[in-house]
Amino acid sequence: MIYLDHNATTPLHPGVFEAMLPYLKEHQGNPSSLYRPGRTAKAAIENARGRIADRLGCSPREIVFTSGGTEADNLALRGAARALKDRGTHIVTSGVEHHAVLHTCRALADDGFQVTYLPVGENGQVDPDDVARSFTPRTILASIMLANNETGVINPVEEIAEVAAKRGVLFHTDAVQALGKIPLHVATLGADLATFSGHKIYGPKGSGFLYLKHGTPLAPVTTGGRHEFGLRAGTENVAAIVGLAEAVVLVCDAVENEANRLEKLRSRLEDGIVQRLSSVRLNGSAARRVPNTSNFSFRGVDGESIVIALDIEGICVSTGSACSTGDPEPSHVLLAMGLSGRDAQGAIRVSLGKDTTETDIDVTVEKIAQVVGRLRAVSSVE
Repeated sequence: MIYLDHNATTPLHPGVFEAMLPYLKEHQGNPSSLYRPGRTAKAAIENARGRIADRLGCSPREIVFTSGGTEADNLALRGAARALKDRGTHIVTSGVEHHAVLHTCRALADDGFQVTYLPVGENGQVDPDDVARSFTPRTILASIMLANNETGVINPVEEIAEVAAKRGVLFHTDAVQALGKIPLHVATLGADLATFSGHKIYGPKGSGFLYLKHGTPLAPVTTGGRHEFGLRAGTENVAAIVGLAEAVVLVCDAVENEANRLEKLRSRLEDGIVQRLSSVRLNGSAARRVPNTSNFSFRGVDGESIVIALDIEGICVSTGSACSTGDPEPSHVLLAMGLSGRDAQGAIRVSLGKDTTETDIDVTVEKIAQVVGRLRAVSSVE
């Protein structure tokens, strides 16, 4: 099998598995308990917190563990909205965010908040000037993703964060698809809140964290015990947290070399596809992108048909976000970039990973050319 859907999830790194094992077998204490097994578990969590903070350039107290990126997005948006609702009820986001952000904003709108959804240009980026123009005296929060999960397009988050800071607006960024693909330090990012997920960086599923800049107001979303500084009730998953920290260290330490390698492979993929097939659009290519992601639209072919046909050939790609699988509607990201519904329906995402080789790319180019050619020959789509 050639696995090229690393933006959906990544295989568990062997080093992560080894780091987790002691906390799945020998060390079973509750980290809130005072006796020795509990203290051992608590120490493991705090060590993990410190390792992550070291790689991201922040304080350990600014790392809040969650069950993944979706929970971290919910905690950031709902928590900030609740904490600041007396000051204002206006939230700004973009039309190309992950559903964890978009659906949370819709839920907040049902609770009485006003949400502005900013457009993007043909390149898929949010314009910082649009962000500035959208602010009102009642704006309390802006949320713009760092790297798009479908196209890999990187937003000018540092500029947007500066705009928000000047207006006294909290700024959140979903950085799930950026960690491990580009160098990332939260101090230079400028965000007040940033969300991350373990299973996108060869860590365990069900793990993630929220970066919460010191002094940022946030109300808890889940109530119960005083876990995670009183912001996220529930007994911590010690093994997952340990594995998450190991994954962060591994990808951050390798990011520059791996980014260069992946960018060369991505260019090999994109050049090969464009040379072999006509009527191909490379979505987001006019903007800066994370180095592992390509999004193609093939005129006259349905993207799901390509994915199924490639699966039969032993190649795993996707039509977009794994969270949207089964949705008959075209990608909201591609529609927001100005693609027609037909072109958006004909899109696939190819996302490379640490085990991807030149041979994988060459085989994939050949198989995509064959599959698209075959499907076009029998397709009624124009």
